[in-house]
Amino acid sequence: MQEYDLGVIGGGVHGCTAALFAARGGLRVALLERGPLCREASGVNAGTLTLQMTRLALIPYALRAHAMWASAPQWLGHDVGVVVCDGLSLAFTEAEAELLAFRATKRREAGAPIDLISGRAAMAVEPGLTDRALLAGHCRVDGFANAYLTGLAFRRALLGAGVAVMENRPVTSLAREERGFTALTPTGPVRFRRVLLAGGVWIEPMLRWLGVELPIKVLVNQLVVTERVRPVMRCVVGIANGLLSLKQYPHGTVVVGGGWQGEGDRERGGVALLPERVVGNLRLACHAIPALRGARMARAWAGLEAETADALPAAGPIPGIPDAYVCGSVHSGYTSGPYIARLVAEHILGREPALPLFPIDRLLPPRGTQSPEAA
Repeated sequence: MQEYDLGVIGGGVHGCTAALFAARGGLRVALLERGPLCREASGVNAGTLTLQMTRLALIPYALRAHAMWASAPQWLGHDVGVVVCDGLSLAFTEAEAELLAFRATKRREAGAPIDLISGRAAMAVEPGLTDRALLAGHCRVDGFANAYLTGLAFRRALLGAGVAVMENRPVTSLAREERGFTALTPTGPVRFRRVLLAGGVWIEPMLRWLGVELPIKVLVNQLVVTERVRPVMRCVVGIANGLLSLKQYPHGTVVVGGGWQGEGDRERGGVALLPERVVGNLRLACHAIPALRGARMARAWAGLEAETADALPAAGPIPGIPDAYVCGSVHSGYTSGPYIARLVAEHILGREPALPLFPIDRLLPPRGTQSPEAA
């Protein structure tokens, strides 16, 4: 049986990025994914690359990740349909304006290029905007990627870097051994000296393989895409309370999100939409961009998103288990994910990351108090 230097379990944006940079750093890497690359949580999100909803602590990471997305053809070698554009976060009420001003100020202090502008000034940035906004946060570093193209691009890049890409190969368990780890799969075991768990919402059960109990919240985000329509907007548009994320792709479809929750869980995925929430989300979209009132909904779905207790990443060594690492559960992970995963790869390669990682020690109970199931 061939032994790899690093086994990455989970083929989303985090796992693919870490595997790619580890391989380019000289490691023999195997990437195991239960389905096609970037088709689970990484393939069913809105692809938004925004700083306006990014946690303060992640602003420096998101800025660098945005630059990575914008230069994807250079480091990834393939186009992933990235559109770099302005972003607007709107306030329609006095309460929303107060919230927006507070958050925009804090994010600007953290390094995000966000300015507060009037509703009228926002209409100059986005001509399709309603005239009812009182205030707007304007960020010139925004945009979105095509989630479908991302998986195709990563697959080509990974194969080109010599990564053993094992798609449609679910890992059922992970065993610690004297010289590393063995992942058991339906088609046989895979052995490696180091392991990186990069399973997003599935990190919680993955860590249980190693006796570590880390609760991961599962969000079931509803999303809608319209039919192709004439150009009605050119920016990414949201609102201060986070209940709207809106952008139009070059081919004319408009993707509407905002974290409205559907039904589902990590075992079943997104299984049901709640119609009243779909309607509420679309009403907000039409309120922000009035020309959308003439568009028809083409499809709607629910995608999963992972979140730790403090909404910061799980990224770094797994405490008490040498040569084991975790990377994922990043709030707004599509924005910051590639850079954080690259930092983890640098750490695995024995290099000093340019920015600090997010070790999970802060999220674990004191040693000796793990639950019986995790012991």
